[in-house]
Amino acid sequence: MQDIDFSKPLWVFGYGSLIWHPGFPVAERSVARLAGYRRSFCMSSIHHRGTEEKPGLVLALDHGSGASCDGVAFRVAPGAERETVASLRERELISSAYLEEMVDLSLCDGRRVLSLAYVVDRDHVQYCGGLPLEEQARIIARAVGGRGPNTEYLYNTAGHLAELGLADAELDWLAERVRALAASSGD
Repeated sequence: MQDIDFSKPLWVFGYGSLIWHPGFPVAERSVARLAGYRRSFCMSSIHHRGTEEKPGLVLALDHGSGASCDGVAFRVAPGAERETVASLRERELISSAYLEEMVDLSLCDGRRVLSLAYVVDRDHVQYCGGLPLEEQARIIARAVGGRGPNTEYLYNTAGHLAELGLADAELDWLAERVRALAASSGD
């Protein structure tokens, strides 16, 4: 875990569910870009969107040469920094598959900020990068975990990215394919 300097404004980068459910008091939000990472369904979910018996998939930031990820930077409301970090650690570090890192973000207004982000640990057993999109769709279509259906996670993330004008071709394809799979199975 990172040593956090609570004397400075705390920024948090959202690229998945944090975009639509940050769960902490926000003083400012901005569309942002993180270089060197891509958003990917590369982590098995055995708690929030699946179970150990039937894992789902959740998004993670995965290192990639020349990659970038567009998302939302949230500046935590002053005075709520410590409780926000504690809450995020409880939410994001539930199985140690994410690594907590401080990353350099470019905000849409040209500012650069240092931000807290959760990136996948490629050495963790839950890392599953490189799955074909069709396999991802089949997993997401059937998985359910402690926070609900994996489909809800996908649809909410893809929908909120679209509302922000942040197209993600893979997520859009997955959402369409998962809807088709659900329709064909009668769900």
